[in-house]
Amino acid sequence: MKILITGASGFIGSFLVEEALRKGFDTWAGVRGTSSREYLKDADINFVELNFADKVVLRQQLQNFKEEHGTWDYIVHAAGATKCRFKRDFYAVNYYGTKHFVDALKSLGMMPKQFIYISTLSVFGAIHEKDYAPISADDVPNPNTAYGASKLQSEQYIKSIADVPYVIMRPTGVYGPREKDYFIMAKSIKQHIDFSVGYSRQDITFVYVKDLVKAIFLAIDKQVVRREYFVSDGRVYTSRTFSDLLQHEIGNRFVLHICAPVWFLWIVSLVSTFMARLRGTTTTLNLDKYKILKQRNWQCDIKPLVDELGYAPDYILDEGVKETVEWYKKEGWL
Repeated sequence: MKILITGASGFIGSFLVEEALRKGFDTWAGVRGTSSREYLKDADINFVELNFADKVVLRQQLQNFKEEHGTWDYIVHAAGATKCRFKRDFYAVNYYGTKHFVDALKSLGMMPKQFIYISTLSVFGAIHEKDYAPISADDVPNPNTAYGASKLQSEQYIKSIADVPYVIMRPTGVYGPREKDYFIMAKSIKQHIDFSVGYSRQDITFVYVKDLVKAIFLAIDKQVVRREYFVSDGRVYTSRTFSDLLQHEIGNRFVLHICAPVWFLWIVSLVSTFMARLRGTTTTLNLDKYKILKQRNWQCDIKPLVDELGYAPDYILDEGVKETVEWYKKEGWL
């Protein structure tokens, strides 16, 4: 069976490629010409360049592939942007890039058996922040970030086309080796400082990258289509749990825990965003990220994932953090 993984050079994409190879798929990594191949060095990986920003170029690239290699049985669309300089850039990458891709697949007769789209829990925004009920598929999405809104628009477009055999995965916070945003927290802990925001209760959920990959391949195994799933490790954590586990694994006896008010985070995010735009770069701490960090309820209902696909996470947070920190140390990140 032939599988395409877009965004293959990224954090989640590179793990998807590894698992596809392990399972014996004829594995194709969708990359840009400028993409890093640091984690794509296996000789069995096939590469295809895809330009989602230009629908004309993309269609020609896909047509050339079809003429030479045929079509893919499965596509996992992991390409996307989590941080951008401007709001419009989220839509350009996450929505229009996905739309161009789906349109080209449909027009060329290249629609696979399953089109698995990696979305995000952030499509639902800050809801249930009084009763802290788990976010479920019955809730009405109300994204409060450009990232979440662009992902939701992509979901809606995919679902609007009757013959797209989609599976939408909505993971909560994904962490693990190679991930750079959570690494910032690890680096701060290494320097004996832990920074958190907000004084009210915050319920946080996580999923280790290998468990997200597991859920995706379970969907392929079960051949489900036109379904949507939340993905987490099934547990709920306090705002301090992650940093405490990092501190333990890094081995620092003393860490200064600083909890700042939400308004202070807004000011820092505003300045960080402004400076990044002046430099022509992106920054992890931006106004979109501010809304994510201040959100109080990240619980989500994974029962459909468990009942329909037989999902059972292999990692709870302490196990995942341990493996992640070991990788950071081994690779010289810490």
